[in-house]
Amino acid sequence: PAGGTFSFTTGNGILPTWSAEDIVLVGVSPGSVVTTSTGTTARVSLPIVAKTGTANAAAGGFRLSNTVTGESVRCSNPVIDTRARLVDCVLADGTNADLFTIAAITSRSRVAGSSTITTIFRGVRLRINGQEMADMLNEALGTYAFSPSVTIGTGDLIVTRDR
Repeated sequence: PAGGTFSFTTGNGILPTWSAEDIVLVGVSPGSVVTTSTGTTARVSLPIVAKTGTANAAAGGFRLSNTVTGESVRCSNPVIDTRARLVDCVLADGTNADLFTIAAITSRSRVAGSSTITTIFRGVRLRINGQEMADMLNEALGTYAFSPSVTIGTGDLIVTRDR
């Protein structure tokens, strides 16, 4: 077991680009998505519930939906693996997909308490994991808005576990 949060804020231009293509980002409980009043960025927050090695499992997730067609891609129970540098999602059909790649981690630190250890990863930069994943998202959502060369967002991973 573990606790903590994985959160990221969408990069400049991401939300406006998706909005122009009728794509919205929605939280899946207990995860959440909060959009700024200007609609220029959104913050995705997911609770961490387990840790195995470098893999950190989150509860809930998020969904990318096309508001015109009703099509969506749901990322459930993401696993954030800091060594493999991937964010793996369970899709609606039950298959797994490495939706994001972790392009960079700005800093890592560890805080040891008397009974717990907290690991903090700051500046976790996310991109779509390659052209195949971008093509899957574009096809599923009827758009051309997804590209592996664009930073989707940057955030933090904070995980606390018992010693």
